[in-house]
Amino acid sequence: MKIQLALDRLNIQDAIKMAKLVENEIDWIEVGTSLIKEFGMQSVKEIKKAFPHKTILADTKTMDNAKYELEMSFQAGADIVTVMGTAPLVTIKTCLELAKENNKKIMIDLLNTSEEQIQTLLPFTEAIFCEHISKDEQELAGKSNVQTKSRLREQAVIEVAAAGGITLDTIQNLVEQNLDVAIIGSAITKAKNPQEAAENFKKQIGGILS
Repeated sequence: MKIQLALDRLNIQDAIKMAKLVENEIDWIEVGTSLIKEFGMQSVKEIKKAFPHKTILADTKTMDNAKYELEMSFQAGADIVTVMGTAPLVTIKTCLELAKENNKKIMIDLLNTSEEQIQTLLPFTEAIFCEHISKDEQELAGKSNVQTKSRLREQAVIEVAAAGGITLDTIQNLVEQNLDVAIIGSAITKAKNPQEAAENFKKQIGGILS
């Protein structure tokens, strides 16, 4: 399982400092939606410049205007861009086509996506599928991923990620389901010792945390 570090609600330089602290323990770096909304594609450019050998994900949460948003993200240095599973099918298909043309990847965010919509998306096996519990659901509705079971893991040909309030106490649930990517934000970035927190996640995923 890969660790994707989600950088949100930070300025660009603080985001880079945070990522440098845990660089050796993580696999992918996510330029979060809040960073992109506040600082634009400059946030993607600077983080890719600081970590040229890391996979950089731009969490644009694209819903429309796919060609413009994807080309802008790829030009800024993103290796993966997110599109919402609830977006029009033509938007998702356009994202996938552009990713293929640029030798990049797409992550389909399944936040609030119905089972019927998911069935429509399953043929897109070149995409990463992200099962996502939103921040509002976590903070305002008390939802967590402690007992969440993947709706997709039985689809062996699909790369599956999970996001939303993942902690050291809940990561084992994802490990047991053999998911491919754990998207971790505040459990690392807001920890007293981010490096130690990231190391513990890596150990837990490797099954060597006592």
